[in-house]
Formats: sequence, structure tokens, C-alpha cells
Amino acid sequence: MGIKAEPLEVEVKFLVPDVENLRQRIAGTGAIDRGRVFESNFRFDDANDSLAGNSSLLRLRKDDRTTLTFKARPPEMDNQFKIHTEYEVTVSDFGMMRRILERLGFCRRQVYEKWRETFILNATHLCLDATPFGDFLEIEGSKTAIIAVASRLGLVWERRILLNYLEIFSIIKQHFGLSFDDVTFDNFAPFQLDFRPLIEKMCALQTR
Repeated sequence: MGIKAEPLEVEVKFLVPDVENLRQRIAGTGAIDRGRVFESNFRFDDANDSLAGNSSLLRLRKDDRTTLTFKARPPEMDNQFKIHTEYEVTVSDFGMMRRILERLGFCRRQVYEKWRETFILNATHLCLDATPFGDFLEIEGSKTAIIAVASRLGLVWERRILLNYLEIFSIIKQHFGLSFDDVTFDNFAPFQLDFRPLIEKMCALQTR
């Protein structure tokens, strides 16, 4: 048997100023709407934060199912897309999986929430994400398909964001001096802050 290629997740995201307008444009492509769900994500690490130090992520997610995901840096870096090696499995019991991780020496380091509406266009996943600090579109698929879909939706390729949501939050936290680590809607509720100008600086156009 030959060696299987590493499972790669290839994606980009865009900050969305008008969610309903973009939703209509997505619908106009004939994409299939798979519905909207609330996600609660738990990030785990060991006592030395070894995973974060190695740009890896161990995540237990609860939405309409429970999934355990491990992400690591890809063999080669790419400045056009956000790429990770990704291993993911569906598990039957969120609480039991959490206990297993804790017994293995992993600790819950961070919780982050979002509402996600997923659309399928051929082999491409389009996710409209409402996070505590803004609305985003995440496009996942092959490189050529991602570029084609972004163009079809009228998105400016140079305005793509290659950071993940926790990296975006880390910058927001430092800039605004926030005291919490969990990216929850309740934690953000007391703050009437405009995060858009800061997030726009994270676009590829500003950082290339």
C-alpha cells in the first residue's frame, strides 16, 4: 500500500460588512444551504502549552454533533491560503471525550463560540460565521475553487484574511486590553467597540 497524503485543510476568510447581501449572493450561485448552528469550541493543551508553541490545535467542538480535531502546520507554508494538516473524527459524547482528554493530561485552555451557516457549492464549503467580534465568510476547498468562488461572489482577493479566529482574537485582546481569554458572546456583550478597523489591518492587502 502507498503512503497516503496528509489531509490538508485549505481556506481563506473575509470580513463581511453586510451579511444579508452576501447571503443572497451565495444563494444566487445555487449553493445548498445546510443550515445554521451554534458552535462551542474547547481548545485543549498540555501543562506546557506545547501544542500552541508548535502552532498546533487540539479542539473539541459541540454543535449539532461532537467532533474532535487536531490541526498542525503543513509540510510547506503558503502565503496565499491558510493551510493546515487536519485530522477530525466524530465522537458520540462530548462530556466523555472531554474527560478522556483531561485524563490524558490535556487541560481546557480556551472556549470560543460562533454561529455558523454552511453552504455547499460543488466541493467547496462556504461558512457564514457570526463571531463575538464580527461577521466573516470562510471558504474551504481546493485552491483553484476558492479563488473562483471568491471572484464569483465579488470579493476582493487581496482582502482575504489568513489568520484563524483565535489569532484574530489575540490581536484584538492585546490592542483593546481585554482581560478575558474565552471568546464568548457573554464576554463581549459589555463592550461597545468597533473591531472592524483593526481586523481590516489583518487582511492580506495590508500585510503582504
